[in-house]
Amino acid sequence: MTPRTNDPSRTMSDIIAVATREFAEKGFSGARIDEIAALTQTSKRMIYYYYGSKEGLYLAVLEDAYARTRSAESGLHLDDAPPVEALKKLVSFSIDYKLAHPDFVRLVMTENIHSADFLKRSKTAVHMNTPAIDLLKRIYDRGVTSGDFRAGIDPFDLHMMISALSLYNVSNQPTISVIFKRDIMDKREVDRIRKNSIEMMLRFVKK
Repeated sequence: MTPRTNDPSRTMSDIIAVATREFAEKGFSGARIDEIAALTQTSKRMIYYYYGSKEGLYLAVLEDAYARTRSAESGLHLDDAPPVEALKKLVSFSIDYKLAHPDFVRLVMTENIHSADFLKRSKTAVHMNTPAIDLLKRIYDRGVTSGDFRAGIDPFDLHMMISALSLYNVSNQPTISVIFKRDIMDKREVDRIRKNSIEMMLRFVKK
């Protein structure tokens, strides 16, 4: 880390980045504000000034992680693509994004362990994640109109299926490697999983 400068935005960004790694690796209970302060060359007092408490920092980390995910999705410009291609691109993106951001997956796992107690306190979590369902609804509705997709599917179900296909590969990778002796992080395995996931989604929605 570079020496601390009088730049609140940069300081907060550094704190969130380090805290994300700490909470993802150690969970809420295991992460220590002292360690986060040391790694960001700031102080506990400064962290509490910005975030109020350990709980406040953890919630800020969660909100930042979800916001980054939704922002990356919006950058795909899927409304400009034909519905089949848009769905394929979204599934592929979801799998690759989770693989590239395992901290996000671990944070989701941690929050589920806590029964989403912290997200329940968020004033932005629902608002920032609603666009994910809206995006899928637009893709799906266009597909139904074009005759590519069958009618009667809830876009929420599509979101759940895509999330399951993309999260499991990361969340369960350690146990899978031990039980089945398969390295699902190997590029060939990742390519196969991505291809199969896209095919499963298309077979589900197509007429």
